[in-house]
Amino acid sequence: MRKTLIPVILIPLAFLIGTCGGSWWISPAEWFADGSLDPVCRLRMLRQLAALVVGAALATSGGTLQTALNNPLADPFTLGISGGAALGAAIAFVTGLAAAFGCAVPICAFIGAIFALAAVAVCGRRGCESLILSGVAVATISSSALIWLVSIAPAEELAGITWWLLGDLQVTDIIPLAATAGLTLAALVLLRGLAGRMNALLLGDETAWGLGDNPHALRMVLVAISSLLTSCSVALVGIIGFVGLIVPHAVRKLHGGDHRRSIVPCAAYGGLFLMVCDLIARSVGTVAELPVGVVTSCIGGIFLVAILAGRRS
Repeated sequence: MRKTLIPVILIPLAFLIGTCGGSWWISPAEWFADGSLDPVCRLRMLRQLAALVVGAALATSGGTLQTALNNPLADPFTLGISGGAALGAAIAFVTGLAAAFGCAVPICAFIGAIFALAAVAVCGRRGCESLILSGVAVATISSSALIWLVSIAPAEELAGITWWLLGDLQVTDIIPLAATAGLTLAALVLLRGLAGRMNALLLGDETAWGLGDNPHALRMVLVAISSLLTSCSVALVGIIGFVGLIVPHAVRKLHGGDHRRSIVPCAAYGGLFLMVCDLIARSVGTVAELPVGVVTSCIGGIFLVAILAGRRS
């Protein structure tokens, strides 16, 4: 019970510090100094909400992928799903679909995520390391295609594509943020209902079949949920890596491997982790703000090396 209360206490605290902190400190007494909410505080609050929602979505996506593929190194970033989603979103910008249709970006991002995951699944059938190497290859190809799109993109679309490459939590429109939050909550409710079947899936396909479940159909559902969460997150804030790798591992150490106890905490800790990373990104830079994806990639790269070293030993 005490472990469950940790994110309940830390998330409001991180929201308060994240609203006050940044390139300069704004105390809570100054939030309404002019009778209305300070514009800088409003932007910081939106960033913190975006970090909470996207962190929860990416952590849930990563934990779901690790269960579906029975691979502790599976993650939307390491498997190239984030890169594929970003490539799909960039194509929507270059072709003009984003300007013509408001929902074109998330749809194209979802299609790109599915194609990337399918390519990884086809190429990485020989085990954990092969799957990760296939994900790295797909991510590299997606990154190369994104750079090519940047080189040929019109000047008016260049800023939008570059935004996807860096990852930025500065959300100005509350509607897509609310839609992503609603989708994440719906995914959590669905995954919580599937928690028992996900536990059986980790015991092997034969055990799942023996319990009257269809592991292949369940795996497809889990992969679809993960890809949808990833594509919506990328469509909202761009590429932010390694959240789905770091947080599920930490939650399993803290709450165990039972999905009935770990699904909701995984989302909560994912949001908390990204909120802290965003505060670091806004506090480190003196002249220009550091992209939050740089912070998560630095932490995630060290974490991935540690996991691989531990597996070898």
